[in-house]
Amino acid sequence: MNSSKIISFVSLTITLIVNTSLAQNKTKKEENCLIKNSKDLKKSTMKPNQLNVLGTELQLASLDPLTGFYRNGYCSTDANDRGVHVIAAVVTDEFLKYSLSKGNDLISAYPSSGFPGLKPGDVWCLCALRWKEALNAGVAPPVLLEATNSKALEYVTLEELNSKKFEN
Repeated sequence: MNSSKIISFVSLTITLIVNTSLAQNKTKKEENCLIKNSKDLKKSTMKPNQLNVLGTELQLASLDPLTGFYRNGYCSTDANDRGVHVIAAVVTDEFLKYSLSKGNDLISAYPSSGFPGLKPGDVWCLCALRWKEALNAGVAPPVLLEATNSKALEYVTLEELNSKKFEN
């Protein structure tokens, strides 16, 4: 073997070793990302440590469709939830049409964002101010008090919520 062939062979071997090492490192990074994301998912679907408007533990609103600002089934909230999605409502056709007339289409599905579109009877965590606006317009949907976050009381009264309490 002449020296140029040896150099080519060594260069090729080094390239293969480096590429294999990079691929293994990339795989480990991807695994770590998946592990991190699964931990984040588990954390986001954990039961929140928040109270409902009755002063007791916040109850699950809906898993089908999966609701909540954090899509964890609860009307839980924090500073990231600018819309304050805290009122667990059983949506009605009348409310869905009203919301659409206000520029918020809750009827159409948006698969790319994971939004299934709502139909009458679905439970959804509504923005407190939208629910209040609908109440004033006479089209507020019924409310599940046990699943409605106590944060709602900063926007509406318990009496207002009670007036629309869902009765099964």
